[in-house]
Amino acid sequence: MREIFNRVENNDAVSIEVDVEADDFEGSNPWLFSVFVKSDNISENSDSFDEFLETKESLIIALEHEKKAKYVGTRVNEGWHEFYFYAKDYKNLEKFVSKMLKVSGYKYYCIVVKDAKWDFYHKNLFPSELEFHNIQSDKIIFLLEEEGDNLSIPRDVEHYLSFDTATQKERFVKNVLEFGFEFKDDISSEEFEHGVALIKKHSVVSEDVKKVVEDLYELVKKEHGYYEGWSTVLVTSDD
Repeated sequence: MREIFNRVENNDAVSIEVDVEADDFEGSNPWLFSVFVKSDNISENSDSFDEFLETKESLIIALEHEKKAKYVGTRVNEGWHEFYFYAKDYKNLEKFVSKMLKVSGYKYYCIVVKDAKWDFYHKNLFPSELEFHNIQSDKIIFLLEEEGDNLSIPRDVEHYLSFDTATQKERFVKNVLEFGFEFKDDISSEEFEHGVALIKKHSVVSEDVKKVVEDLYELVKKEHGYYEGWSTVLVTSDD
């Protein structure tokens, strides 16, 4: 399953696509094969971008089927699309890719290194816990927008958090109220007995949600708790 998110590294924005279930192949594919393709003259929502995506998917399918190389993700940075695979055998991988990409006209180069522990995948592609929350937030926002929500209208948004102990939860709630959150209810689940629902009024524009989630995440981690997600009601311009 592929997920897409953004990350800032050394003050540069990096767009990442990652197969979050790729590590099922970790034990059998020790070679990291990287294909770097120049794409700075390709604009999104254009025919050239569609052609580029077709080339990318054709390359992935061919490498997975012919060379048993598992596609694990892409990083886009400074005009380069970096495609990453883990392979059982590195022999002839570059030659195989060259046959496909020479006719495309794209500037490219390849690198292969041994990475039996999949360090690159875990450190440079796989999302952190907070990045996973941001991914889920974007999915909720997309669904709201599809239903005609006016994302910029502030509304009550419920945020859910859980803790291992009641003491952790009590300390957290006391502290978080100073940051504009309101206590709504105690909640529990099969996994965590000590949970809490909080309310804060804000828009559900991606930047605003990300800021609130990141603030809550930082606060809850101080009490060794867990941020579980958020929900809200649909709000249109007619409401």
